[in-house]
Amino acid sequence: MADTSDFRNGMTFIWKDDLWEIVDFLHVKPGKGGAFVRTTLKNVKDGHEVEETFRAGAKVDEVRIERRPHQYLYEDDYGLHFMNTENYEQFSMPPEQVEGREYLKEGGDVDILFRTDTEKPLRTEVPMKVELEVVDTTPGVKGDTAQGGDKPATLQSGATVDVPLFINEGDVVRVNTKTGEYETRVSEAEGPTV
Repeated sequence: MADTSDFRNGMTFIWKDDLWEIVDFLHVKPGKGGAFVRTTLKNVKDGHEVEETFRAGAKVDEVRIERRPHQYLYEDDYGLHFMNTENYEQFSMPPEQVEGREYLKEGGDVDILFRTDTEKPLRTEVPMKVELEVVDTTPGVKGDTAQGGDKPATLQSGATVDVPLFINEGDVVRVNTKTGEYETRVSEAEGPTV
């Protein structure tokens, strides 16, 4: 058991029959009334955030969570398959537990959160930035510049992002997985450009 004096960013505990991680917290001692702790909590399973206030000294059941590196292998009817990059064990997870799956490519790196007391995988976390090849977009035209606007592009993972007009099929682009936005072109497609 832990109480509000033990709160720290990243701490995970059971609350309302679910697992929550502290994103942010603030101890408040008003002039009148009892002290309390204002928190921002993130649901470990689905990632949604809530604001919650706890009385000072309130008890919670702390749970230890480990982040382990894995490699994404493939997806089939049984779910998404991953391999632990340290001991090479493989397992699958249902699609609803895989956060950011639209940015996963076969062989790509991903961290998986495990509850250590049960060894149960909870959810995935893709890297903040990934590099993916553009597999479908309208061709660039000579004279297109970075300031010329955007067009949709489908990436090798299946995600669709808006890219500058000069991006062509075969180019590799860096995408921010938190915002879903194009950041930069990493490499150009081989062969003649238009």
